Amino acid sequence: MARILGYIATSLDGYIATADDKLDWLFAYDGLDLGEHDYRIFLERIGTVVMGRGTYDFLESDGAPWAYGEQRVYVVTSRPIVSPKGPLAARTDIDTLIEELRALSDGDVWILGGGKLQMVFIERGALDEIEIYVMPELIGGGRALFPATGACAHPRLISAKPLDRGCVRLHYAFSSMPIS
Repeated sequence: MARILGYIATSLDGYIATADDKLDWLFAYDGLDLGEHDYRIFLERIGTVVMGRGTYDFLESDGAPWAYGEQRVYVVTSRPIVSPKGPLAARTDIDTLIEELRALSDGDVWILGGGKLQMVFIERGALDEIEIYVMPELIGGGRALFPATGACAHPRLISAKPLDRGCVRLHYAFSSMPIS
Protein backbone atom coordinates (compact mmCIF):
# COMPACT_ATOMS: atom_id res chain seq x y z
CA MET A 1 0.00 0.00 0.00
CA ALA A 2 1.37 3.39 -1.01
CA ARG A 3 2.06 6.11 1.53
CA ILE A 4 0.61 9.53 0.67
CA LEU A 5 3.05 12.32 1.47
CA GLY A 6 3.34 16.07 1.46
CA TYR A 7 6.63 17.88 0.78
CA ILE A 8 6.27 21.65 0.67
CA ALA A 9 8.02 24.94 1.45
CA THR A 10 6.39 27.81 3.31
CA SER A 11 7.31 31.27 4.43
CA LEU A 12 7.72 31.86 8.15
CA ASP A 13 4.33 33.59 8.16
CA GLY A 14 2.63 30.52 6.66
CA TYR A 15 2.29 31.23 2.93
CA ILE A 16 3.35 29.04 0.01
CA ALA A 17 3.00 31.75 -2.65
CA THR A 18 2.19 35.43 -2.84
CA ALA A 19 -1.39 36.52 -3.56
CA ASP A 20 -0.50 36.72 -7.27
CA ASP A 21 1.04 33.20 -7.17
CA LYS A 22 4.65 34.39 -7.30
CA LEU A 23 7.44 32.28 -5.82
CA ASP A 24 10.33 34.73 -6.15
CA TRP A 25 10.81 34.70 -2.37
CA LEU A 26 11.31 30.91 -2.52
CA PHE A 27 13.48 30.91 -5.66
CA ALA A 28 15.92 33.11 -3.73
CA TYR A 29 16.80 29.87 -1.91
CA ASP A 30 17.77 27.89 -5.03
CA GLY A 31 20.89 25.91 -4.19
CA LEU A 32 19.86 25.53 -0.54
CA ASP A 33 21.69 22.54 0.96
CA LEU A 34 18.98 20.22 2.30
CA GLY A 35 21.36 17.26 2.56
CA GLU A 36 19.51 13.96 2.86
CA HIS A 37 16.20 15.84 2.57
CA ASP A 38 16.94 17.23 -0.88
CA TYR A 39 14.01 17.36 -3.33
CA ARG A 40 15.84 15.12 -5.84
CA ILE A 41 16.34 12.43 -3.20
CA PHE A 42 12.69 12.72 -2.13
CA LEU A 43 11.52 12.43 -5.75
CA GLU A 44 13.43 9.14 -6.24
CA ARG A 45 11.00 7.30 -3.95
CA ILE A 46 7.89 8.84 -5.52
CA GLY A 47 5.94 6.64 -7.92
CA THR A 48 2.93 8.93 -8.29
CA VAL A 49 2.46 12.70 -8.21
CA VAL A 50 -0.96 14.25 -7.50
CA MET A 51 -1.55 17.95 -8.07
CA GLY A 52 -4.48 20.31 -8.22
CA ARG A 53 -5.42 22.27 -11.30
CA GLY A 54 -3.84 25.49 -10.02
CA THR A 55 -0.47 23.79 -9.57
CA TYR A 56 -0.76 22.14 -12.98
CA ASP A 57 -1.59 25.48 -14.65
CA PHE A 58 1.39 27.08 -12.87
CA LEU A 59 3.72 24.32 -14.13
CA GLU A 60 2.21 24.47 -17.61
CA SER A 61 2.83 28.21 -17.88
CA ASP A 62 6.41 27.75 -16.70
CA GLY A 63 8.93 27.32 -19.50
CA ALA A 64 10.74 24.47 -17.73
CA PRO A 65 10.58 20.91 -19.09
CA TRP A 66 8.08 18.52 -17.53
CA ALA A 67 9.85 17.22 -14.41
CA TYR A 68 7.72 14.13 -13.78
CA GLY A 69 8.52 11.82 -16.69
CA GLU A 70 9.31 8.88 -14.41
CA GLN A 71 6.23 9.26 -12.25
CA ARG A 72 2.53 8.61 -12.82
CA VAL A 73 0.75 11.99 -12.60
CA TYR A 74 -2.84 12.79 -11.65
CA VAL A 75 -4.35 16.25 -11.88
CA VAL A 76 -7.43 16.85 -9.75
CA THR A 77 -9.67 18.99 -11.92
CA SER A 78 -13.18 19.28 -13.28
CA ARG A 79 -12.00 21.12 -16.40
CA PRO A 80 -10.51 19.35 -19.42
CA ILE A 81 -6.77 19.61 -20.01
CA VAL A 82 -6.53 20.46 -23.70
CA SER A 83 -2.79 20.03 -24.41
CA PRO A 84 -1.14 18.29 -21.46
CA LYS A 85 2.45 19.31 -20.74
CA GLY A 86 3.31 15.69 -19.94
CA PRO A 87 1.66 12.29 -19.57
CA LEU A 88 -1.08 12.54 -16.97
CA ALA A 89 -4.58 11.51 -16.01
CA ALA A 90 -7.31 13.84 -14.77
CA ARG A 91 -9.51 12.94 -11.80
CA THR A 92 -12.55 14.66 -10.29
CA ASP A 93 -13.58 12.27 -7.50
CA ILE A 94 -11.13 12.55 -4.59
CA ASP A 95 -12.47 9.54 -2.68
CA THR A 96 -12.08 7.24 -5.68
CA LEU A 97 -8.62 8.69 -6.34
CA ILE A 98 -7.56 7.97 -2.75
CA GLU A 99 -8.67 4.33 -3.18
CA GLU A 100 -6.62 4.13 -6.42
CA LEU A 101 -3.58 5.67 -4.74
CA ARG A 102 -3.75 3.34 -1.73
CA ALA A 103 -3.77 0.33 -4.08
CA LEU A 104 -0.47 1.33 -5.70
CA SER A 105 2.69 -0.52 -4.78
CA ASP A 106 5.37 1.12 -6.93
CA GLY A 107 6.47 3.94 -4.65
CA ASP A 108 5.06 6.66 -2.49
CA VAL A 109 2.50 9.26 -3.58
CA TRP A 110 3.34 12.96 -3.40
CA ILE A 111 0.62 15.59 -3.05
CA LEU A 112 2.40 18.37 -4.94
CA GLY A 113 1.71 22.04 -4.62
CA GLY A 114 -1.14 23.91 -3.10
CA GLY A 115 -2.50 23.82 0.40
CA LYS A 116 -6.10 23.32 -0.77
CA LEU A 117 -5.46 19.83 -2.13
CA GLN A 118 -3.39 18.87 0.89
CA MET A 119 -6.26 19.98 3.15
CA VAL A 120 -8.69 17.80 1.18
CA PHE A 121 -6.44 14.80 1.84
CA ILE A 122 -5.97 15.77 5.51
CA GLU A 123 -9.75 16.13 5.97
CA ARG A 124 -10.21 12.59 4.67
CA GLY A 125 -7.45 11.15 6.85
CA ALA A 126 -5.51 10.30 3.69
CA LEU A 127 -2.27 12.25 4.17
CA ASP A 128 0.18 10.02 6.02
CA GLU A 129 3.11 12.40 6.50
CA ILE A 130 4.19 15.89 5.56
CA GLU A 131 7.61 17.53 5.36
CA ILE A 132 7.35 21.30 5.69
CA TYR A 133 10.38 23.46 4.88
CA VAL A 134 9.98 26.78 6.70
CA MET A 135 11.96 29.54 5.00
CA PRO A 136 13.09 32.59 7.00
CA GLU A 137 10.91 34.96 4.97
CA LEU A 138 7.87 37.03 5.89
CA ILE A 139 5.93 37.67 2.68
CA GLY A 140 2.98 39.41 4.27
CA GLY A 141 0.13 37.42 2.72
CA GLY A 142 -0.80 35.15 -0.13
CA ARG A 143 -1.69 31.48 -0.53
CA ALA A 144 -1.91 29.84 2.90
CA LEU A 145 0.00 26.67 3.64
CA PHE A 146 -3.19 25.29 5.18
CA PRO A 147 -6.27 27.21 4.01
CA ALA A 148 -8.97 27.56 6.65
CA THR A 149 -11.60 24.86 6.08
CA GLY A 150 -12.90 24.35 9.59
CA ALA A 151 -11.12 21.00 9.80
CA CYS A 152 -8.93 20.17 12.77
CA ALA A 153 -6.02 17.73 12.83
CA HIS A 154 -3.53 16.60 15.42
CA PRO A 155 -0.35 15.58 13.58
CA ARG A 156 2.51 14.03 15.54
CA LEU A 157 5.95 15.63 15.22
CA ILE A 158 8.49 13.14 13.92
CA SER A 159 11.40 15.58 13.75
CA ALA A 160 12.41 19.23 13.57
CA LYS A 161 15.77 20.07 12.06
CA PRO A 162 17.54 23.34 11.27
CA LEU A 163 19.09 23.30 7.81
CA ASP A 164 21.08 25.63 5.57
CA ARG A 165 20.49 29.42 5.49
CA GLY A 166 17.92 29.47 8.31
CA CYS A 167 15.55 26.90 6.79
CA VAL A 168 13.88 24.52 9.25
CA ARG A 169 12.49 21.11 8.27
CA LEU A 170 9.39 19.98 10.16
CA HIS A 171 8.29 16.37 9.64
CA TYR A 172 4.84 15.30 10.86
CA ALA A 173 2.76 12.12 10.73
CA PHE A 174 -1.03 12.08 10.62
CA SER A 175 -3.29 9.41 12.01
CA SER A 176 -5.33 7.50 9.45
CA MET A 177 -8.64 8.60 10.97
CA PRO A 178 -10.75 11.15 9.07
CA ILE A 179 -10.65 14.58 10.68
CA SER A 180 -13.78 16.36 11.92
